[in-house]
Amino acid sequence: MGNAEREDAYAPPVSVESVHRVAVPPPQPFVKSFANTLKETLMPDDPLRQFKNQSPRRKLVLGLQYVFPILEWGSKYSLAYFKSDLIAGITIASLAIPQGISYAKLANLPPILGLYSSFIPPLIYAVMGSSRDLAVGTVAVASLLTASMLGSEVNAAENPTLYLHLAFTATFFAGLFETALGVFRLGFIVDFLSHATIVGFMAGAATVVILQQLKGILGLDRFTHATDVVSVMKSVFSQTHQWRWESAVLGIAFLFFLMLARFLSQRRKNLFWISAMAPLTTVILGTLLVYFTHAEKHGVQVIGELKKGLNPPSIMDLNFGSAYLTLAIKTGIVTGVLALAEGIAVGRSFAMFKNYNIDGNKEMIAFGMMNIVGSCTSCYLTTGPFSRSAVNFNAGCKTAVSNIVMAFAVMVTLLVLTPLFYYTPTVVLSAIIIAAMLGLIDYNAAIHLWHVDKFDFFVCISAYIGVVFGSVTVGLVTAVGLSLLRVLLFVARPRTLVLGNLPDTKIYRNVEQYPKTDSVPGILILDIGAPIYFANASYLRERILRWIDDEEDKLKDSGETSLQYLILDMGAVGNIDTSGISMLEELKKNADRRDLKFVLVNPGAEVMKKMSKSKLIETIGQDWIFLTVGEAVGACKYMLHSYKPKSDIDSV
Repeated sequence: MGNAEREDAYAPPVSVESVHRVAVPPPQPFVKSFANTLKETLMPDDPLRQFKNQSPRRKLVLGLQYVFPILEWGSKYSLAYFKSDLIAGITIASLAIPQGISYAKLANLPPILGLYSSFIPPLIYAVMGSSRDLAVGTVAVASLLTASMLGSEVNAAENPTLYLHLAFTATFFAGLFETALGVFRLGFIVDFLSHATIVGFMAGAATVVILQQLKGILGLDRFTHATDVVSVMKSVFSQTHQWRWESAVLGIAFLFFLMLARFLSQRRKNLFWISAMAPLTTVILGTLLVYFTHAEKHGVQVIGELKKGLNPPSIMDLNFGSAYLTLAIKTGIVTGVLALAEGIAVGRSFAMFKNYNIDGNKEMIAFGMMNIVGSCTSCYLTTGPFSRSAVNFNAGCKTAVSNIVMAFAVMVTLLVLTPLFYYTPTVVLSAIIIAAMLGLIDYNAAIHLWHVDKFDFFVCISAYIGVVFGSVTVGLVTAVGLSLLRVLLFVARPRTLVLGNLPDTKIYRNVEQYPKTDSVPGILILDIGAPIYFANASYLRERILRWIDDEEDKLKDSGETSLQYLILDMGAVGNIDTSGISMLEELKKNADRRDLKFVLVNPGAEVMKKMSKSKLIETIGQDWIFLTVGEAVGACKYMLHSYKPKSDIDSV
């Protein structure tokens, strides 16, 4: 019998022609197809939808509201909202003032910059941000990262002016990068910082920050600029003769007070204000204690003089022409991405509690603009820290007006109260930082990762170890690298599963997940669980051929019907490239050599388009591409019972 006659003998019978067929999508012009793909990639939420069928005037109003969300909710603002925002704003100001001073010192910057950074950026965010609960300010991890990266090449103590200018320049580039991500809707870049990465990185950074505060707790004048635990502990124990017991006693006492306040606030949610007011209370108590006891003359270090007045302009201090420009850009991008990840995650968390949505790309633009403006007004990097936002949320804020109230409270401090901080002991700032950082070490999250996903736990621990024993940058790069490796493994080594029939149904599922499924004699059904690209085409070919060999060996040992049909369920194959097409062609040829009929089920639209253009559909046969596994198995069963095996036909 000739080849043509043999193929006709195995064409699906007329009774099977009524099954549903997989359609090839109609051709689209390249420009339109590319535009649709780009839109789905960059604008899955379709932000332009609201402008459709609107008058030019209405489009202008909607556009302004999109860029400045305050125009949308501001018209509905009420006195009742203001009362809640006023209380929340004053409450977070009591936390922002001591934290701002503390984190600025952590970044090796003048303490006054912490107050500057709590004045201008919150005002910008209140106008452009979409979160009602986010409280803007500096964060410890970004401050540490700034000190670590800039301090690797510029000594803040020896060249404070250059260091300060580089901090402003890094903030500018962080804002520029954040704004660009939002404008071009590239926020998915931040998604490469997985949950496991952030848990491990934050815990490691918090550990490093706590160890760095031993300088303040022990009253040491000189300390290592390195952040790894070995260097820090060596610096601490090599100066035991300079430890100040007065400073240590004060630090431990204030830290105990702060932890007690946090414990009480966690036990009863209505006492949140105790934890919020505790940092400012410790500053006041510490300042009064030093003032009346003259402890500064007995080894207790104090902040010293803080300049009165509002933020001076710093636009002329941006350093674009020096040899350190690359350092500033690198620092800005790394700290900017980290600040975005934390700010957006915090904003989304609290939005979920109040059942509203925030636009991640709008948040990026808001963060970017507040850092660009901040870099020109003597501020360094700001975002939405969790601790401050949690206080804002618990205090009952209604809108971003709470940020405006906080900014004005900081403004009053800058204009009137800065001289009062002269006698504030630095050990108090160290205690405030340690108390805040202990909350970032989330060991429960690490335990949860261990129970749910061992690889994620490994990523988390790698980030932690990298930060603690290497550096902040090493830990971040290690964790992101491992996360990307996992993504590549998912793409390069997709799962292929054998499907079986659930008894008394036409449903086919994974035989490992559903052990009671029945195999179909003479038919091997495989499910491909990912798009087919050049990175996984060879692997899939080898894996499918091995499945065929295993199935043939099993049937041979059991004496059952020999393998006649190979069915590939491609429902999860959303796309395919030319390497994938070549792989399917090779599988078809291999199946022909083995006297197997090659059957496809439910290829996606993109897959059908490319198979059509490559003539693969003609090679396989349109009649052997089915919409469901059930229909494919039905056709194959019909053939098995209606026609002789190919070996019998060949012998005729």
